[in-house]
Amino acid sequence: MKLTHEMLNRLDKLEQKYEVMGQDMQSYLDGLLYADYLTYWDYIHLDTLLSLQNPKTRIPDERIFILYHQITELYFRLVLDAYERLAHEENLTLPLFKRQINRINSYFKSLTDSFGIMVMGMDKEEFLKFRMSLLPASGFQSAQYRKIEIVSTDFHNLTFFADRDELKKSDDIHKMYENLYWKRGATELATGKKTLTLRQFEEKYSKEFIALGEETRNKNILQLYLQLDKKDRADKELIHLLREHDLNANVRWPLSHYKSAVRYLNREPDEISATGGTNWQKYLPPKNQRIVFYPILWTNEELEAWGTQQFS
Repeated sequence: MKLTHEMLNRLDKLEQKYEVMGQDMQSYLDGLLYADYLTYWDYIHLDTLLSLQNPKTRIPDERIFILYHQITELYFRLVLDAYERLAHEENLTLPLFKRQINRINSYFKSLTDSFGIMVMGMDKEEFLKFRMSLLPASGFQSAQYRKIEIVSTDFHNLTFFADRDELKKSDDIHKMYENLYWKRGATELATGKKTLTLRQFEEKYSKEFIALGEETRNKNILQLYLQLDKKDRADKELIHLLREHDLNANVRWPLSHYKSAVRYLNREPDEISATGGTNWQKYLPPKNQRIVFYPILWTNEELEAWGTQQFS
């Protein structure tokens, strides 16, 4: 086979690449002689992936429940990857900003639209049986979702609404962390004490959440937006995309969960408690929490109506 100019050019580039790293290109070429061809199933670790569903009961629909939540966490990973590109870009441009937020929105849209797969595909009576074997685990314990909140906005915007204005004056991430809104959703309904679900979650992730809050003080998505020049901040498409992100994460996604909880846990005359004892009736409705990532992009009237029918 004749070595073409293009092939020789590529070999020169490869030699330069390995030389910079102090490596011998010929050794790597020798390795290629013995390397197997890559297969789809090996590349995505298909066998491993399909082995990660381990139901705690023999109730068939539990597998649907596990798979859907694993898919959700993979989408959350995509959201965080999209943020990482923004946070680590040395010269953040408007087109890149819009592209990454658009990606985040597409991931959330897929998540919200797909919620019906679990809701309609999982039998209510089967769910009410196997759910008791999951105690005290809860979807409340999704660390990736909490990270998405932290990287999206200033830390005080995630605190309990009644305390938010006062905490906004504070520069203490630890103090704000103790008043995060979601902690109120994991208190025992009867005593007001922290549930085991919350205590486990804090024990595993508190340090990580606080460190992320410190790290993203000046490079969460809200701050990255504020660091754009005035012309770019006024870009109508970017504003629309950020508002959509707000609605997707803080209204549409929580409402999907709430509707699912109503379907499965609403039973007359008494509503059923969620696994882990979380207070889903008060915690899930977005109008109760009024979490807004980008309050500067909304009118006072819109903020007052946050999470109501107007936004659903």
